[in-house]
Amino acid sequence: MTALSTIAAFSLLLVRPGMLVMGTPFLGAVQATPQFRIGLTLLLALMIAPVVTLPGALTTGELVLVVLRELAIGAALTLAIQILIAGAEFAGHFVGYQIGLSIGSLIDPQSGVRNNILALVYANVTSIICLASNAHHALLRALADSYAALPVGLGHVDSTLAAQVAHTLGLVFVIGVRIAAPVIVVLLLVELALGLVARVAPALNVITAGAPIRVIVGLLVLAASVMALPSVIGRYVPSVFQVSAGTAQAFR
Repeated sequence: MTALSTIAAFSLLLVRPGMLVMGTPFLGAVQATPQFRIGLTLLLALMIAPVVTLPGALTTGELVLVVLRELAIGAALTLAIQILIAGAEFAGHFVGYQIGLSIGSLIDPQSGVRNNILALVYANVTSIICLASNAHHALLRALADSYAALPVGLGHVDSTLAAQVAHTLGLVFVIGVRIAAPVIVVLLLVELALGLVARVAPALNVITAGAPIRVIVGLLVLAASVMALPSVIGRYVPSVFQVSAGTAQAFR
């Protein structure tokens, strides 16, 4: 094998780990320095190189298709963590809107976009929980196992991809609602109580008096329920990795 062929073959090994590094918040994502992302991608590629079988000679068109397939598989693997983060952000947006904190926003260090304060808190706490529960180890094992189940080479898009995408979106919604459920239920009771007060005492300005009540009660419930966040995230870790594996299998 010539030096140019060796470099081209090794370049194929960089695609899937590179997509994993770019798409996983705590492995680098968009906020890490380019040097860190390139170094981590090279390290992962060197670790998996001895056990990965690369295809033989490829035409230019086939090489483009192989690279696109590798990008798709890498993106599918990142779904495992992205679903958890997106579900936590969804819960933060939902809770922030109910409490009345949706006006204020900050730059999210994970994604670089503006999120409301509670969405930012939930997303960062979820990232810490993933690291504490060794979800990054499971992600790296999934990367290594993906080369056995989905070797580097040509493939096709399976008809199950649409169903996997729908399942992914549904799981994000379920995780978000499960996280936000305590605050939603309690604030619903608060709204019912305020409605009864408005009927009993029409002269009382419930709109003005209700705003601080929602904030105080919502924050108290949020503080009490945040302790359950690790158990909720931990319960869905196996599910999100199954969804990620199923999505990757659609490109076999």
